[in-house]
Amino acid sequence: MIFMDMIFVDRKRELDVLKDRLSSSNFELIIIYGRRRIGKTSLIMKVLKEFENSIYYLATEKNNLEKFKEIASKKYPSIKYLKDDWEAFFHFLQDKIIVIDEFPYLIVEDKTVLSTFQKIADELRETKTKIVLLGSSISLMEDVLSYKAPLFGRRTASIKVKELKFKDLHEFGFSIEEAIKIYGFAGGVPYYITKVKPPFMSWVNEELKKTDTFLKDEVDFLLRYEFSEIGTYKEILYAISKGKNTLGEIKDFVKIRGDVSSYLKKLERIELIEREAPIDRKRGIYVIKDHFVNFWFRFIYPNISSIEEGIYEIEEKEYNEYLSFTFEKIAREYVKDKYKVKVKRYWSKDIEIDIFSDTVIGEVKWSENVNPQEVLTTLKEKSEMIGITNRKNIIIAKSFSKDIKGENLELVDLKKLEEWYSK
Repeated sequence: MIFMDMIFVDRKRELDVLKDRLSSSNFELIIIYGRRRIGKTSLIMKVLKEFENSIYYLATEKNNLEKFKEIASKKYPSIKYLKDDWEAFFHFLQDKIIVIDEFPYLIVEDKTVLSTFQKIADELRETKTKIVLLGSSISLMEDVLSYKAPLFGRRTASIKVKELKFKDLHEFGFSIEEAIKIYGFAGGVPYYITKVKPPFMSWVNEELKKTDTFLKDEVDFLLRYEFSEIGTYKEILYAISKGKNTLGEIKDFVKIRGDVSSYLKKLERIELIEREAPIDRKRGIYVIKDHFVNFWFRFIYPNISSIEEGIYEIEEKEYNEYLSFTFEKIAREYVKDKYKVKVKRYWSKDIEIDIFSDTVIGEVKWSENVNPQEVLTTLKEKSEMIGITNRKNIIIAKSFSKDIKGENLELVDLKKLEEWYSK
């Protein structure tokens, strides 16, 4: 399976929406956004193959008017006689499909550009013009969509391109065990997934020895799409990766002056971290939500000197310990998919339960030969302590030392998980 086929796993809805919108006889202003490497550009480029009257422009930090004119002139030479003005360009290209990738660069270069595009949208709304704006800065693109922004009310569609689900990795041909290892590294980001050549451990350690590996600088690029100064954000993410999960622990580790919560809110907004609240809601902890970012701060950031020397390798034992967190998330996806329920982790001061929903409660063990009776006994004790006695019990592990039956019990090992993964 080639790269361009792989990246469109689970993208049918987005492709259908774009084809329908770009084929219409109406004016369209479409916003497409999502984190770096998620496949936004590949998505629009695949659709544009079906439309000859289109212009694709990838914005840069400076001189976008001049560069846009140069790109457009290759298809429509007469544009070169126009003055450098967005309104003039768009009126000249009336009824065409105009795609501007990394639109936030235009906003940073010229603060008035949103008002300019508002005027363009108003002037061309009775035409067949299609304007598609893409961006990797989630915060800036959400600002573009907000009700206070000049383009509010002008957009005709918006698409947030999200990560693939764990099950989608089956379409790449990975076995269940390889998929779990790769998911711990890449999450559902197509670019990272397609970089891996199984077996994962061999690939990642070979990649780390390359002088030009993308692994060294990838998170820096990701953060620079959102923040002008990234040092403090990196230290906050590093603190969380080391288990400094409360507001106080993070502040003490980073040694930041003032309130750290504003930094955390911004990291939450761009979905790199999330706040988990216990049942009593009295306090919460922060965890890294993005799999690749979690991997990077666990293995790359603290070992960057050794990586530069070409002497660092990730030990399989350490990576397996790291995967326990990944396996829990996969287990919750399994329960959500099979039982059609909302699933979360339950925790309070004294009790932690890996799988918690209105109908299902369970534990997850990234281990071989797990004794299911011992786990079930502990799970039932926890259930009684919180007053939950009538829910289905589920235990998910690599393998079990024995089989036990129960009317209200499900045991899921990797073999059974693969059946679900392969459907």
